Amino acid sequence: MSPQQSLLAACSLIVFMTFRIQMKSRPLIFCVCVPLLSFAQPNAAENLLPYVNPLVGTQKMGHTFPGATVPFGMVQLSPDTDTISYDKDGKYNPDVYRYCAGYQYDDKTIVGFSHTHFSGTGHSDLGDVLIMPTTGPLQLNPGTADNSASGYRSAFTHTNEIAEPAYYKVKLDDCGVTAELTATTRVGFHQYTFSRSDQAHIILDLTAGIYNYEDKNVWTFLRVENDSLVTGFRQTNGWARTRTVYFAIAFSKPFHQYGQQQNPAGVYRGFWRKFDQTKNFPEMAGKKIRAHFDFRTEAGERLMIKVAISPVSTEGALRNLAAEIPHWDFEKVKRESQALWNAELNKIQIETDNPGVKKNFYTALYHALLTPTTYMDVDGSYRGIDMNIHTANDFTHYTTFSLWDTFRALHPLLNIIQPKRNVDMIKSMLTHYEQSVHKMLPVWSHYANENWCMIGYHSVSVIADALAKGNDGFNAEKALEACVNTARRGYYDGLEYYMRLGFVPEDKNSSSVSKTLEYAYDDWCIAQIAKRLGRNDIADEFNKRATNFRNVFDESIRFMRPKLSDGSFRTQFDVLKTHDQGFIEGNAWNYSLYVPHDVPALIELMGGKKRFTSYLDSLFTMHLPDEFFAETEDITREGIIGNYVHGNEPAHHAAYLYNWTDEPRKTQERVRMIMNKQYRPSPDGLGGNDDCGQMSAWYIFSALGFYPVAPGSDKYALGSPAVSEATLRLENGRTFTILAASQSSKNIYVDEIFLNDKRLNRRYLKHSEILGGGTLTFHMSAKK
Repeated sequence: MSPQQSLLAACSLIVFMTFRIQMKSRPLIFCVCVPLLSFAQPNAAENLLPYVNPLVGTQKMGHTFPGATVPFGMVQLSPDTDTISYDKDGKYNPDVYRYCAGYQYDDKTIVGFSHTHFSGTGHSDLGDVLIMPTTGPLQLNPGTADNSASGYRSAFTHTNEIAEPAYYKVKLDDCGVTAELTATTRVGFHQYTFSRSDQAHIILDLTAGIYNYEDKNVWTFLRVENDSLVTGFRQTNGWARTRTVYFAIAFSKPFHQYGQQQNPAGVYRGFWRKFDQTKNFPEMAGKKIRAHFDFRTEAGERLMIKVAISPVSTEGALRNLAAEIPHWDFEKVKRESQALWNAELNKIQIETDNPGVKKNFYTALYHALLTPTTYMDVDGSYRGIDMNIHTANDFTHYTTFSLWDTFRALHPLLNIIQPKRNVDMIKSMLTHYEQSVHKMLPVWSHYANENWCMIGYHSVSVIADALAKGNDGFNAEKALEACVNTARRGYYDGLEYYMRLGFVPEDKNSSSVSKTLEYAYDDWCIAQIAKRLGRNDIADEFNKRATNFRNVFDESIRFMRPKLSDGSFRTQFDVLKTHDQGFIEGNAWNYSLYVPHDVPALIELMGGKKRFTSYLDSLFTMHLPDEFFAETEDITREGIIGNYVHGNEPAHHAAYLYNWTDEPRKTQERVRMIMNKQYRPSPDGLGGNDDCGQMSAWYIFSALGFYPVAPGSDKYALGSPAVSEATLRLENGRTFTILAASQSSKNIYVDEIFLNDKRLNRRYLKHSEILGGGTLTFHMSAKK
């Protein structure tokens, strides 16, 4: 060890001992070596995989999947437990909502294992390239949940199920096959252990999908290259209306025969009718391909399958396969992929006496690192929103931008622990803008498609937040251009009225209040970008637009309220109801708080700090009867505390607003209450959709003791940490440590806070203070 290393180790030990000795009495005493803490060697990597439970959120409303994937992976290889159709008798089938991730914990059967899934969404798509092992007489229909023997699906029990990061295992009871799954970024790896059988089959169902309906498949194609390699594609029209997934499938042993289910004859059959295409015919095409590959197996024999996907071509899928898994060592892939997870999880190391908190934390961090997802081949090729093929030369191209959710906390979290990756995500958004015929940034995009889900133009928040925090490794001038053009696109979702009237009128465009409030916040974000770049003309324009929240505030009732195009407030209005009241997935009580960029102005509108505190108190303590959210499928009783809806995003910042009043201790109390009631390390452990990691990111921030109330600002509102200690290992080589002295389930209130050796006499933390390294110390007690 060098003299410098010895000094660093000694100083670190002295400081550590000083912290420990002085924790019970104040003031804290710091030795002169404190500045070196910023560059101290991080704690040794811990095996954090046991604290992650991918089954959390798979029951009820969480909509997570339990299968195998790597951080931000393009493949999510996971079981699907039913085949619910999107429609029933020609209308929306509400039962399909439970299957946004393909898997529901309460189900008793598994239909198969598909390679693409969303995590935590409230609408869905994907479920591509479903594979299922079977034995016995061939069945090419999935059958029904109440009679698994009626098709190729199988019964299973959770007793014989294991879910870990990058690994899933289950016994399929009907056929006695043990299924194991792991994955790399672009390849899913299956391992099936069979009994002795002369009738072992691998079913490949290209008809199967999530949020499926009769005509969702536009076309499917399958080509048998040889006796152990198959390629093809699937094109669908769903949430993404023009989506194509290419694939290559390699088997570890040759199949002795293969075939497909007879496809329904179309009007035009051409001259393919001269062949029997159902048996050993090497080219299959149609809307509803269900193929089978047949094997003879010995007892205990392991049949392995590698499935690579590509957004570009089957050739690209083959390249991905060769690059990522050029061998047949399942355990090697599992080990390496789990090592990727452990490295990412170790970027935040926590200490707590509560095992449940540790499991909640690392499961949340796992879910937060699933999306956005990689969307390019190993050579950088990807399909753009213009449907052409492009190349990402200096960045990783991403998709799955659930921005109405993730701008709030997920992307701010990535700016701390994954800043380079977040820059690549912004670069991906900018390529979307450049390729878009609308010249707009993504609203909610996936797989080279804009699906236009939800409201706002929250890409601008992600960009503003990165710039505010110095994470500026992208073309800021181009980003400002993209933000401005997006915000001026009049035909988008009521913007023409918003720009002309200063609000969205409910008689012209629904969810008008939510849109007005979110546009105003987004406009503030654009003003921050413009100011940073010296574009005062743009800053002035959007700062003015950022005050439009005032135009939908009804002073007579002190709530945000829908206005009509004549300037009057709508007469029919219920502040509790979540449906058809001018709000999207929320009510006036929750949405009236959505002015994160100017909380003092909001408090003034509501009558001052005392009235505002009373409003917040009522929000958390009153009762919201079921009738007021019965028509909103994204809100259920499990996600509600009083009238506060944590199971959905619009009021995720609400508990932190007490920091702008004279009673900040109520923020500490409410935040800890929410963590305890809305997060559990069990399958039903999420009170609402995880929404591509937003629910999880809220927990991570709150457990650490701070939260980004207004992304686009460099400030985090302080709360009440649920951990005793946390160390953030930053990409700049520094570490930022959070200590919570005397923290416990009772000691939830913060008496005083020190940043390094100085008392922090404010209720926020700056991003630069995190990046600079050092220590933030909370002194906790039970005293209100």
